Amino acid sequence: MSAAHDKKFFNIFSIVLGFLLLLAVAIYVLARIVGDNTQVQQVQQDPAIKAAVAERIAPVAKLAVAGKDNSALAVAKPAAAEPAKELPGEEVYNMACVACHGAGIAGAPKFGDKAAWAPRIAEGADTLHKHALEGYHGKTGFMPPKGGRVDLADKSVMNAVDYMMAHGK
Repeated sequence: MSAAHDKKFFNIFSIVLGFLLLLAVAIYVLARIVGDNTQVQQVQQDPAIKAAVAERIAPVAKLAVAGKDNSALAVAKPAAAEPAKELPGEEVYNMACVACHGAGIAGAPKFGDKAAWAPRIAEGADTLHKHALEGYHGKTGFMPPKGGRVDLADKSVMNAVDYMMAHGK
């Protein structure tokens, strides 16, 4: 072994290491772009998250001043929970389902993949509605209850299932 061999090895090793570093940076940037285009928008639009943020940033206390009108300091009674409104299937798919069914994550049949949807459609809409609402763990994958969006109305989830089934036939 000579100094020339050592220098050649060091140069090749440095190039490979540099390439791997560039690859890691590219993967990181790609992940950030995908996250910004999907997850961030969903989080910003989610009413439950908006309410939680508003609660966290609300003032801790209010000051009562003697001789002033302090009626605004009365403890507010919590409002009755508003029932979730029914949403169309395409909107629910784009808001919640696309995360898994767009890429086939956790064994989810990809949107529009007729071969993957055929055996599921054969089970019937009622079975698919039940699996989407209650969750399902089968041989090919895992479906969390309501796709992880328990704040959605049952009918909205069923609309999304019907929408995906229509595009999988």
